[in-house]
Amino acid sequence: MRALVLTGPGQAEVQEVEPPRAAPGEVVVDVERAGVCGTDVELFTGRMSYLSTGRAWYPLRPGHEWCGRVSAVGDGVDPAWLGRRVTGDTMLGCGRCARCLAGRHHVCAGLAEIGISRGRPGALAERLPVPAAALHALPDDLDPALGALVEPGGNALRAVRAAALGPGERLLVLGTGTIGLLAALFARAQGTEVHLLGRDLAQLGLAAGLGFPGVWTRDELPDLPWHAVIDASTAPELPALALSLVEPGGRAVYIGLAPDPSAIDTRDLVLKDVTAVGILGGSAGLDGAAAAYADGSVDARPLVAATIGLAETAEALAGRRPQGPGPKIHIDPRR
Repeated sequence: MRALVLTGPGQAEVQEVEPPRAAPGEVVVDVERAGVCGTDVELFTGRMSYLSTGRAWYPLRPGHEWCGRVSAVGDGVDPAWLGRRVTGDTMLGCGRCARCLAGRHHVCAGLAEIGISRGRPGALAERLPVPAAALHALPDDLDPALGALVEPGGNALRAVRAAALGPGERLLVLGTGTIGLLAALFARAQGTEVHLLGRDLAQLGLAAGLGFPGVWTRDELPDLPWHAVIDASTAPELPALALSLVEPGGRAVYIGLAPDPSAIDTRDLVLKDVTAVGILGGSAGLDGAAAAYADGSVDARPLVAATIGLAETAEALAGRRPQGPGPKIHIDPRR
């Protein structure tokens, strides 16, 4: 089968690789659609920290945002999965440690991540092996673009839940990339007043086109009480800005990761009695994201700028992406 393989920093090619077999406890999924994520770009460029710590290595097959259909099941797997439309959890814990048994498998010390770490092959390929325990069923009629947005949607939904706002309260989202826009969509769907702050004019235009009236640059941001702030940016100075802007007693939610360390003044955290929450992974939000897409309360399809084939993926990872207002590029590996 064909798969995208990262062979070294800045090096990627489509290769013919051995197709996966359904191992005991696992299934094989025929991939319909896969998303390119900032993590994939970091793996391609060699800047991903896992490459220096030994949690990831070349050659590497990326891709962790996907949907598809189960084409084979291994021993011990319920045969009812065969033919089902699915997506899956990226985070694969050991299943035995105290964290996994407490429902925190996404921070398991032995965590493996599909398409990211510990040699687990990813979804930028025609087929993908997945543990059956990681599967999440999708409706047969769900647009594949939405199916491949469940994983980032789960991350964004967890951030919105962590903000703990109700209808009529005001949320500021820092960053207008995929996660920032998804968080804004999920927050709006629950009745929250949503504002976004960004600097990319195309993405700010997209946010305005999605119907968010509060779309600002830093110089334009009004002096309003922000009951919660979600930092979905990659700018090292914005975590401190989130803390300075949030209302006393509010919540600052951190889901963005800057390439360089960020500093915050813990005096602001303490003296404003702010709750700071970090979000890693979408595991607990996957079903909620899929349900919101299925019932139409959240339509994330405008975030997809283009859908391309495997052969064009290396160019997209290198920054030569197709033109389009959305921040997300999707791959159809059947092309």
